Amino acid sequence: MMVLPNGATININYHEPRRIIKLPLDLSLLSEAERKSRIEKRKPKQKIRIEDDVEDTFNANKYLKYMKKK
Repeated sequence: MMVLPNGATININYHEPRRIIKLPLDLSLLSEAERKSRIEKRKPKQKIRIEDDVEDTFNANKYLKYMKKK
């Protein structure tokens, strides 16, 4: 099945087995706002880095009394 940019579908024979082939959209036929939004969607997404500053107040000496000596 081939899907045209306007949403119409056509059944065709293709050399590789595929379910849906989608044709590219002609950007020259779109309005300026639609063209900008389509081009913006094509750009790669920026990965957001989240740095966590965790304050560690663990004191191992506090738990030494629970350790068994061999």
